[in-house]
Amino acid sequence: MTLPDRPLIVAWLLALGFGFVMVVSASVAMPRDYFSRHGIYLGLALVGFLLVLAIPLGFWQRIHRLAWLAAAALCGLVLVPGFGQEINGARRWIDLGPFTLQPAEIAKLCMAIYLAGYLSRVDLARNASALLLLRPLLALAAVAGLLAMQPDIGTVAVLGATACLLLFLAGARLRYFVPLALAGMGLFAALTVAAPYRLQRLASFTDPWATAFGSGYQLVQALIAFGRGELFGLGLGAGIQKLYYLPEAHNDFIFAVIAEELGLVGALALLTLLAVLVHRMLSIGRDLLRRGEIFGGYLCYAAGLAIGLQSLINLGVTSGLLPTKGITLPFVSYGGNSLIVCCAMVALACRARMEGGQR
Repeated sequence: MTLPDRPLIVAWLLALGFGFVMVVSASVAMPRDYFSRHGIYLGLALVGFLLVLAIPLGFWQRIHRLAWLAAAALCGLVLVPGFGQEINGARRWIDLGPFTLQPAEIAKLCMAIYLAGYLSRVDLARNASALLLLRPLLALAAVAGLLAMQPDIGTVAVLGATACLLLFLAGARLRYFVPLALAGMGLFAALTVAAPYRLQRLASFTDPWATAFGSGYQLVQALIAFGRGELFGLGLGAGIQKLYYLPEAHNDFIFAVIAEELGLVGALALLTLLAVLVHRMLSIGRDLLRRGEIFGGYLCYAAGLAIGLQSLINLGVTSGLLPTKGITLPFVSYGGNSLIVCCAMVALACRARMEGGQR
């Protein structure tokens, strides 16, 4: 058994350190002690990383069906009155006392394990039957439907895109994804029309300055932060937008604080770290598949794609390229659930690399 991938570990640790510093900076004006809370989450994430790293991949492969069942059960449980905690009209959390569990984050990890396990049993490249796609797509649809009821459309987008890309890489024919794409766009349109606040977000996305003190307020403040940062930024801790101008400055919109305080240089440095991390996970997956390690290869692909797509969506939302949606920036935003799950995904890639004997 070889050692974990060094570039992946270095990029991961640097991203964690970067995130810790920026969470502390972005939350400096807030009454809660985010320094201690995020430090505790970081410690739990590191413990989780070591625990997952110690578990052989064969264990996850054996329980991949149970992983899907756990994802569906948790996403359903949060909708049950008395279990789910409602905040700002969304029911996405289960209150466990000192810790709040967010099933949507757990679902990302569980679905990655399930899809890798399914693809290790089914060869889509040799069998072009559309029926082979039906089972994973139905499993995905069940979890996505529960997530949409919370509602958590951002996680639905991450899971759906990850699953479709993974199935395509596994050999599924491109023609099968055309009706899926049409169905996805139709569902998005229906969900948008059904909720007036989503229509307002879409309208503010197209012209945020027209509603600068309404639905476009958050995006306008983020864009102001980008403009103030220029090339080298105002300096760490010197940002203004985090002082109760930009909502969720320590969480979903932390990249705007980074751009304001560290400028284009700091923002590109973080993007480079995330790009290296995702690239190494995908490279490990590619090499494992070439060696015949099917489960480990697709697991690395699923984890890398999930982290990469979530990062792209967060960056797109923060910069105004995508409609506003609450979704964290992996390893950087404040939040224990996302931090722990993303670190567990990195641990799975490291374990796969160790067992695969990559050189």
